[in-house]
Amino acid sequence: MPYLIMLLLLTMTNPLVLFDFSKTSELSDWTVVNDDVMGGRSTSSITLDPEGNGVFEGTVSLENNGGFSSVRYRTGSTNIAGLKKVGIRLKGDGKRYQFRVKAKASDYFSYVGYFQTSGEWQLVEISLQNLYPAFRGRRLSEPNFSGDSIEEIAILIGNNKNEAFKLELDQIIVK
Repeated sequence: MPYLIMLLLLTMTNPLVLFDFSKTSELSDWTVVNDDVMGGRSTSSITLDPEGNGVFEGTVSLENNGGFSSVRYRTGSTNIAGLKKVGIRLKGDGKRYQFRVKAKASDYFSYVGYFQTSGEWQLVEISLQNLYPAFRGRRLSEPNFSGDSIEEIAILIGNNKNEAFKLELDQIIVK
């Protein structure tokens, strides 16, 4: 095998699938966390549609100091050493969402990155090194994500307004 081809094969990284909605029949490992944990009135759910997509939808309410809905998935200790980006194949509603990562599920803060949906099926890519640490909507004065493993991923909507939302999810990978 020529050296250049061998070198290319060695440096190519296969994506690591964190969750493939089309390959599951239930979502019991996903947890909805809304602002009602703090007295808010937002509601949401995650379900599977007939096409095999995860559907995260609901209503964000600013009543009672609310303002967010989220869904979380514990990956277990997942080695992502050498991987640089999260890829999410999704169809949104034109709204902005957050993708969140926890290096340890017990960490009090998450690493956060935003993505904008287009209303069409798209592949959103988020650089892991650009995920910044935040707690309760406030950026922390800690370094951005630089870990080699993760234990939890989450998607959150909280755009400081009352709004209905719907996000269809196909697959979440790290590459």
